[in-house]
Amino acid sequence: MPRYIRSKRFGGTFFFTVTLRDRRSSVLVDHIDLLRDCVRHVKSKRPFDIIAWVVLPDHIHAIWRLPEGDNAFSIRWQLIKMLFTKKLKERMHDKESVWQGRFWEHEIKSDDDLRNHIHYCYLNPVKHGYVLSTRDWPYSSFHRDVKLGLFDIHWNGLLEVP
Repeated sequence: MPRYIRSKRFGGTFFFTVTLRDRRSSVLVDHIDLLRDCVRHVKSKRPFDIIAWVVLPDHIHAIWRLPEGDNAFSIRWQLIKMLFTKKLKERMHDKESVWQGRFWEHEIKSDDDLRNHIHYCYLNPVKHGYVLSTRDWPYSSFHRDVKLGLFDIHWNGLLEVP
């Protein structure tokens, strides 16, 4: 059986998929306020840039850029998951973590790779049938990127012909 080896690159850009143990759960969007607070808290203690982010009911896709000299994305995810679990337990009186034990990570290697993964994040709610258009999914950094002028609100992932 192959052994998965995480990237050790310092200051890199990475795509992540983080999932719940129960893939039928909607706890992430049901408690989006808690998730956002947990991410903000961890980000304040261990900074990173969020390039793209989409939260679906049962999983998250995210692209982070770590500071130069830092490769501790696993610690950041561990802290986010632990803090979210703790806050959720306080709110719901649940006894167990809702997360799968691990997460999937991919080191971004080029501008095309980055663009493809950003598009993957933003199209994921459409792919899963939650909405018909990226603009209709509220739990995504797509809306931030529209405000920044990086995407048009009507973007649908198709290549535009000049």
